[in-house]
Amino acid sequence: MVIINKANKKNLNLVSQIIKSGGLVAIPTETVYGLAANALDKHAVAKIFIAKGRPQDNPLIVHVAEKNEIFKLISTFPKKAEILINKFWPGPLTVILPKSNLIPDEVTAGLNSIAIRMPNHDLARQIIKLSGVPLAAPSANRSGSPSPTRAQHVINDMDGKIDAILDGGECSVGIESTVVSFLEEIPILLRPGGISAEEIKETIGNLKIDKAVFMQS
Repeated sequence: MVIINKANKKNLNLVSQIIKSGGLVAIPTETVYGLAANALDKHAVAKIFIAKGRPQDNPLIVHVAEKNEIFKLISTFPKKAEILINKFWPGPLTVILPKSNLIPDEVTAGLNSIAIRMPNHDLARQIIKLSGVPLAAPSANRSGSPSPTRAQHVINDMDGKIDAILDGGECSVGIESTVVSFLEEIPILLRPGGISAEEIKETIGNLKIDKAVFMQS
């Protein structure tokens, strides 16, 4: 595993080339470090599950650099979803929407929906732009381990399992993104995170809370 300490143009190009060639790179975001691969390459995506020891039925979040990049990835765009991302993107908000045929089933665990977010982190968005593709990027840790907020956390978990890590310092938010599903008429909070349920309700009104949220410790 190559450890990249300087985020200069040469190294960012190296990271993007690894991704373009189907490799795995741990990259910083404002929430946690993500294990990034080309979201349009099912073989690259399959490597994420192997490296993490992640169950195949657990969908991945896809990361984009600009809002307009989501339109080719989704089949419908509810108005409330648009209102919410206009307020909180870029940022720690993931929205679940009906997916287009462009996204491989490996990313969505065979579901007809896709989880998307736009990170509020310059390096992450630069890498997405340089790679020219959306990035599937769950947290860069073994499944069941604490989410990594520093490069050393990733090294401890992923050394020998991925191609490279870009050390971008400590993550500013340090917790996972909030996940909101727009697959039903009333949006559903599936995972609390960097944006509170109250903030979401203030923006789009009625919000259901998934029962699993109340079961979390």
